[in-house]
Amino acid sequence: MQILGVDIGGSGIKGAVVDTETGELVTERIRIPTPQPATPEAVAQTLKQLVDQIGFKGPIGCGFPARVINGEVLTAANIDKSWISVKVEELFSKVVGQKVVVANDADVAGLAELGFGAVKGYKGPVLFLTIGTGIGSALFINGQMYPNTEFGHLKFKGDVAEHYCADSVREKEDLGFKEWGERLNKFLEYIAFLTQPDFIVLGGGVSKKFDKYKDKLTLSTKVVPATTLNLAGIIGAALYAQSRQ
Repeated sequence: MQILGVDIGGSGIKGAVVDTETGELVTERIRIPTPQPATPEAVAQTLKQLVDQIGFKGPIGCGFPARVINGEVLTAANIDKSWISVKVEELFSKVVGQKVVVANDADVAGLAELGFGAVKGYKGPVLFLTIGTGIGSALFINGQMYPNTEFGHLKFKGDVAEHYCADSVREKEDLGFKEWGERLNKFLEYIAFLTQPDFIVLGGGVSKKFDKYKDKLTLSTKVVPATTLNLAGIIGAALYAQSRQ
């Protein structure tokens, strides 16, 4: 099945048509800068621009950086606060003129890893973490997703976890990968204790630099880097849309 997958991020909105049987992109990946301020109407219009540019008529899935339940945005930790309570699926579908389904960006990236990445086809418990500006999470068991977990917002070290060991914190505090890896390890030990996964898959930009800090990840749970990398959001959004057909 061919579905348009879209990854809506803070700096760019990226999309391509995906063959959901193979996970391969069948059109060129297009990126349009995210409008600033990234208000609901502005983002919807940019999404329409992307869809029109690709020229796709058919199912559309979007990964979105917030908790999305029943088509409605419920949180706005790293996006414009005007998104809270917006019926995002309804808005996008109306502006684009086609049915658009929307899910949390970490959830769809996790779907990509389960479908075609580091834990392809694995049926045991898997925790996916995307580490960037914040920490997104996705939890799977028997190939099924428990959506909107947001483990990056767990209370940890007197604050929330993403304020302790997100990649943005590494950059802001000018931490070396070894020192940052020790922080990450402490959080991974904690989250593994809570969720007991067989695998933890690390996505986001730090997945490409796994060798720089992997020696500091001493927890007993197996930790692996994501392999779908910057295509995870697009591929996973298409897989999510397929599940909603």
